[in-house]
Amino acid sequence: MKKLKRIGIGLCAAALAVSCLSGCAKKQESLLDPKNPTSISIWTYYNGAQLSAFNEMVDSFNETRGKELGIVVSSFSQGSVNDLHTNAINAVTGKVGAEEVPNIFAAYADTAYEIDKLGALVNLTDYLTQEQRELYIDSYLAEGDFDGSGSIKIFPIAKSTELFLLNETDWLAFADATGATTQDFATIEGLVETAQRYYEWTDSLTPEPNDGKAFYGRDAMANYILISGMQLGCEIFSVQDGKAVINFDHDAARKIWDYYYVPYIKGYFASSGRFRSDDIKTGNILSFTGSSSGASFFPKKVTTEEEEHEITMQVFPAPQFADGQHYAVQQGAGMVVTKKSDAEIAASVEFLLWFTQDQQNISFSINSGYLPVTKSANTKEAIAPYTSGTDASMTKILDAAVETVQSNTLYTTKAFQNGTAARSILENSLSDQAIQDRALVKESLAQGMTLEEAVAEFVTDQHFEAWYQAVLEQFSQLEI
Repeated sequence: MKKLKRIGIGLCAAALAVSCLSGCAKKQESLLDPKNPTSISIWTYYNGAQLSAFNEMVDSFNETRGKELGIVVSSFSQGSVNDLHTNAINAVTGKVGAEEVPNIFAAYADTAYEIDKLGALVNLTDYLTQEQRELYIDSYLAEGDFDGSGSIKIFPIAKSTELFLLNETDWLAFADATGATTQDFATIEGLVETAQRYYEWTDSLTPEPNDGKAFYGRDAMANYILISGMQLGCEIFSVQDGKAVINFDHDAARKIWDYYYVPYIKGYFASSGRFRSDDIKTGNILSFTGSSSGASFFPKKVTTEEEEHEITMQVFPAPQFADGQHYAVQQGAGMVVTKKSDAEIAASVEFLLWFTQDQQNISFSINSGYLPVTKSANTKEAIAPYTSGTDASMTKILDAAVETVQSNTLYTTKAFQNGTAARSILENSLSDQAIQDRALVKESLAQGMTLEEAVAEFVTDQHFEAWYQAVLEQFSQLEI
């Protein structure tokens, strides 16, 4: 974050260039008075390094652009995403004991949609010029267009996607012994084949049968199902004429099942810790797909009951279906602006515009693990000058994330009533079934069955159909 001090000289001029793109921006400035500063508050869910990075950005704004215009920003962490959601709802609805509604708060689409229905959010389209809107990656702005009118109810400040993270140290031992290469898991189909090969290789290293180790795990199961659906030509959750439509296509669901549930119950995939990075740390898996913003938590060591050894991380784009369309996850909360005085809204917009200029946004991204949100900042060339002296792993993460953004259509579901509940069904239904049935398979293996015998009853068409119909039944109970 020391870079912020070094680049401070140019910040005011750059900010002025952006904010003077139109008479609209000048009108906003006219509402502000350096001699009578306007104070605004921001609520986030950031913690740790992300909170420190954000607060340093706020301090830098207050010392530069804020001081010039007469804006004082105060930032408050609400603890967690769920805490922020609850506190924001309580504030907007005027619940007894709730804090005052902040001027800006971080929100995912479902939360923003819920609060927008209460009439509390500003449509930022009215405060941004066309030139300003064109600076941002289109799908990031579209996330806050709840009614399809071109509205902007969520302002993007930092985003993330998903990456494939590998324990390179232990992978090399496997690769040297078997001839495996990293190209082998470039697709989901290849990933499953590699996982089977790894299981069989580790099984061969001990005299006991069926004690092979899992190769892969996955965070955010809902992401796997939703993005796989898009790659296979099926948008599971869509919004048409303001109403949600659920289309959990049978063929797509079967392929999603075959390439996660089946390798999971066979022991090729695994999950046991809260996050898959926990499973990397304990040596339960060698790789996983997870958020680029969480990739910095990849462990430095593997620690088991027997020993401990240091590992290095390698980063790749997340595997996709071989014949699928090129879709990747778009995630990360944006900022919403609440309806306050004209001066407070103007101050809020000025802060968000400043925060998302390339210099500031890239600096925040490097220190927090997120991606910048403008088109010009999402290139390796734009980011490279800011990575000097940083952890080499962060460079790997950002390079792979930028490659993902540039080579895929980014996708996130539109907000709709009970969207969180619908997503929860996807998050839990497949993983819970896999965990439950893997436990039964392990019991059968302990009794002397072969792996093929132990999984036989679970890899049938009938077992898939029972699960698929149960998921459809859960969807049918939702009011959407």
